[in-house]
Amino acid sequence: MSSVSPLSISWDNSVKTWVWRGFPIAYQTAGDTGPAVVFVHGFGASWGHWRKNLPVLGQSCRCYALDLIGFGASAKPSPKGEIEYTFETWGTQVADFCREVVGSPVFLVGNSIGCIVIMQTAVDNPDLVLGIAALNCSLRLLHERKRSTIPWYRSLGATIVQKLLTNPSIGHFFFQQIANPKTVRKILLQAYRHPEAVTEELIEMLMKPATDEGAADVFLAFTGYSQGPLPEDLLPILPCDTILLWGDEDPWEPIELGREFAKYPTVKAFIPLKGLGHCPQDEAPEVVNPILQKWILEKKG
Repeated sequence: MSSVSPLSISWDNSVKTWVWRGFPIAYQTAGDTGPAVVFVHGFGASWGHWRKNLPVLGQSCRCYALDLIGFGASAKPSPKGEIEYTFETWGTQVADFCREVVGSPVFLVGNSIGCIVIMQTAVDNPDLVLGIAALNCSLRLLHERKRSTIPWYRSLGATIVQKLLTNPSIGHFFFQQIANPKTVRKILLQAYRHPEAVTEELIEMLMKPATDEGAADVFLAFTGYSQGPLPEDLLPILPCDTILLWGDEDPWEPIELGREFAKYPTVKAFIPLKGLGHCPQDEAPEVVNPILQKWILEKKG
């Protein structure tokens, strides 16, 4: 198991393109031998959120990270007629990527909403997935089926905001207020517990796609998406073993709620990550990488 810093490893970080349903999809690779691993980012992020993990795991695995359609450097087609931004859509995209680009069954690693994407991929394509590692899985607390479990004022507030954002002028104005470096930094400093991990590189990586045509419409489409699967719908029916890694100081997805997922038979390990927030793979790769590497190589046998 390696503890080598990803910054000390030489690798080709030029972005590659795969065409899916006529749309360009950005992805990155590292390593050319060993089991295949596909990394899936969270909301508003991109393959770059795995830049500290790819070169390290690439020493023993064939690693891939792609930008979900609507995010990063991938195409951002209109949600009004061109494509539906749902977990079923993204699950199909990941499955097609595994078949067409990877060419073999894979281990899937996700963060935040990326965890639900990879669970959906596995449920719909049991032949493709060897195992799942989910980091700080999105609990989807504003899902329509969970609204009754949160205080009425939060539920009402969320409903009002969602309705307001359906107005194109209000929605685009709201997106412009969020999509600026100062606000992005403030949001990241909430999500990360190690402020030194919130670098200019990270902010620029998240900001750049926000200027793309269609970025605001994708953002608004997802903020209004209160349907689809919950993790507790998918975990019990997964066709493969799962491990859950959870930053124990995540302010958005409380670990106390995440621990409930450990009761499902498909979950073989629940691993708290002390002192870490919502994106532990970027905040503390020296903690996350060895866990993933050990799990993948032991599972592969």
